[in-house]
Amino acid sequence: MADSKDLQQIVERVVAQVFEKQLPKLQSELVRSVLAEMPAQGATPAGQAEASAGSLVQAVAGIHAGSTQKEILRALLDAGSSYAARVALFVVKAGAANGWQGRGFSDDEGIKDFSLEMSAGPVAHAYQNRVVAPANIAEMDRRFVERFDGPENEQLLVLPLVLKDKVAALLYADGGTNNLLDAPSLELLVMATSSWLEVVSLRKQAHRDDGAAPVDRAPAPAPIQTVSSFSDPFAVHTPKHTAARAPEPEPAAEVVEVAAPAAAASAAAPATATDPFAGLSPEDAETHRKAQRFARLLVDEIKLYNQAKVAEGRRHKDLYDRLKEDIEKSRATYQKRYGSTTAASGDYFMKEVVRNLAEEDLAVMGAHFNSKK
Repeated sequence: MADSKDLQQIVERVVAQVFEKQLPKLQSELVRSVLAEMPAQGATPAGQAEASAGSLVQAVAGIHAGSTQKEILRALLDAGSSYAARVALFVVKAGAANGWQGRGFSDDEGIKDFSLEMSAGPVAHAYQNRVVAPANIAEMDRRFVERFDGPENEQLLVLPLVLKDKVAALLYADGGTNNLLDAPSLELLVMATSSWLEVVSLRKQAHRDDGAAPVDRAPAPAPIQTVSSFSDPFAVHTPKHTAARAPEPEPAAEVVEVAAPAAAASAAAPATATDPFAGLSPEDAETHRKAQRFARLLVDEIKLYNQAKVAEGRRHKDLYDRLKEDIEKSRATYQKRYGSTTAASGDYFMKEVVRNLAEEDLAVMGAHFNSKK
């Protein structure tokens, strides 16, 4: 086995050779060439990378196992503690970032009673720009450092958890005393959490919408547009620094779809000339509208959770092949609920697939797509 000096010379020689090649191929060629020259000595860097990737997959799976927002956010903190020595989640509400839970601090409970300064430093940068903000502890809120101390290497991250284009929470992370701070893994975990929270919200909204009691009286006029909201899992906790204020009401649960004013009209109200269901009974018209909304929610979920596949499928015109399993599973769900109702003739799910996923270009779905299954 070559000693360390010989190994260093080998690596330097191979790296110099690789740099002469095309820059876009640098990374893969460098790794391949270096590993080819290194003597076998137990676990290779590639093997270590596979192990690390496996752990990350398990962490994401733990987040996806959650069915409520509290479970999902706790899973994020638990998983994050494997990639940072200290992590803490702060909920953003009415312009304030209030502590929820922490992991790895000498005073985890103290996180629950702490409010971050939002006007400067990495917290302000992450919140205002919705990007990960790496920083030195000297840039952090002084009150935070005095209360919880700083990491040994002075490096930290503030990561925004974005839901429907709004920062709903901020994740603070640092290396503590052992300098454990894996920024890419933490960023992936936060992104996975954000996506899964929206998926769970879409599913619950779909179930609630489909199970609603029939409308037998004219409801109050609906707003022109409803907005998505983050059901606050922190509402039960009132930090000491906000105890003097009256608690804010918990926002309406889950994601609420954006609806056109016509769709919110009462079934008992006179039908307008543009109402596609004008010739139907109020009961049948309501069934058709519910089927349309349910189809939109199902396809929105597919699109949300497969953004890369959607982009590639549109580009290569094989969208159905890439999303076949998701489309057919959702189609079966839709058929189970509306396949034997008066809305079956509308075929709303497949219409929504073409409208939303393929952007009205049927050719994008590919040769194997059959909307009449």
